[in-house]
Amino acid sequence: MLCLALSLGTSGARAQWVVSDPGNLAQSIINMANNITHTSATATNTMNSFAETVKIYEQAKAYYDALKAVNDLVRDARKVREILLMVGDVSEIYVTNFQKMLGDESFTPEELDAIAFGYTKLLEESTGVLEDLQQVINVTTLSLTDKDRMDVVDGCYRSMRRYRNLVLYYTNKHIAVAYVRARKKNDLDRVMKLYGDANEKYW
Repeated sequence: MLCLALSLGTSGARAQWVVSDPGNLAQSIINMANNITHTSATATNTMNSFAETVKIYEQAKAYYDALKAVNDLVRDARKVREILLMVGDVSEIYVTNFQKMLGDESFTPEELDAIAFGYTKLLEESTGVLEDLQQVINVTTLSLTDKDRMDVVDGCYRSMRRYRNLVLYYTNKHIAVAYVRARKKNDLDRVMKLYGDANEKYW
């Protein structure tokens, strides 16, 4: 997918991507997000489904990290890369923080189910942006002008950034709830060890 996107750029940028096999990198990130969404949406037990979610994420993380390492791209191709990275970010934020929440007695099982459902919906929406992105990285869309392509890329970039920020906000609000509940129970030290310093991240 990203190889096709580089038709908008220079041959020098294209040469760097050949080494990294960007098509496989990009597709692995998309598959990871779709598999996480499917697993979370169809599971009947949050604990079991999340164990599978972690497994899916860890299997694809090498591709996500490899794509992070590529930096020197032309503007529009760089935005395509960043859109894909933000899909990976959403998955990483979900997996990293929900894993902590599962071990936090501040939340009831019912609340954890609801939180997992929220993450799933946000991840589902963020992967949906990729369908629009395919309009500019699919070789069959020859009717699009360069401006059309740039407009689609810019729109996808803004949408994906909004979803990534929503996931961060969603995460921080739930962790803030854990801090408030822990403070009432005089159990703040335990929660701070689990999530970190509230003054830096969650208020």
